[in-house]
Amino acid sequence: MGAQATLVINHPDRALALRLVDEVAAEVRRLERIFSLYREDSDLARLNRQGFLVSPATEFVEILRRCNEVWRITERAFDPTVQPLWIAYQRHFSDPGATATGPSRKVIQEALDRVGFDKLAYSEDRIELPVAGSALTLNGIAQGYVTDRVIDLLRRSGVEHALVDMGESRAIGSAPEDQPWRIGIADPSNSDSILKVLQVTDSAVATSSPFGFRFDGHGQFTHLIDPRTGSTPQRYASLSVVTREAVMADALSTGFNLMDVEKIAGAIRQLDGVEAYVLSQDARWSHI
Repeated sequence: MGAQATLVINHPDRALALRLVDEVAAEVRRLERIFSLYREDSDLARLNRQGFLVSPATEFVEILRRCNEVWRITERAFDPTVQPLWIAYQRHFSDPGATATGPSRKVIQEALDRVGFDKLAYSEDRIELPVAGSALTLNGIAQGYVTDRVIDLLRRSGVEHALVDMGESRAIGSAPEDQPWRIGIADPSNSDSILKVLQVTDSAVATSSPFGFRFDGHGQFTHLIDPRTGSTPQRYASLSVVTREAVMADALSTGFNLMDVEKIAGAIRQLDGVEAYVLSQDARWSHI
């Protein structure tokens, strides 16, 4: 789904570990055929093309239910129907004569009219987009979801120590010698530099930053688009979420980037076992 993936298995049986790596790769490919925005033959791509999907995969319905949970917790800051806004920015800045001020308010409003998770209809039988031009992106949650499914596969095979990174990281148990796994948070402006190291056991970590992708050369418009306003505010330099499930860490790190610290703290109070590490634009850390 457009991300680098890493799997570290700490196991005394090398043959079993290698077999598990093959099983994991097959499972990731299967889920990518459902969720990928980059494969024309994926279920998601078909939904976006035709506006509906009949008899969707169980995993598709399940991930939409998780989307709904985070959409509510973040007060609509996380919304997978944001894709029309992403397309509006991409089209604008793909034009050689694009203005530096971004898409017009009219273009943004037309995209906003197609956004809103509450407009999406989904069930075990059918998924339907609300209006013509609507589209979904699962890039803010699918990597975490896939990471959790890989963890489930490994646990069923008896793995007690592993670190999985499918764009988001999740650990099974501890690292070798009964030490916590160490997950670095990179400097958003220099990925070769680590600013903070989190020590985790049986937990997931997801990091989101406006530095991840920018539509324009000046860096004013980023991939973190507020689905409520159509703007791309840069509240923080980086934001990481630690929790038990990678699917929640992934989605929350996206939504929290579009919320102020007080709102983030309020959301976390509704949840169990969630922490956020926030790096401000002036390089100060906050732990929520």
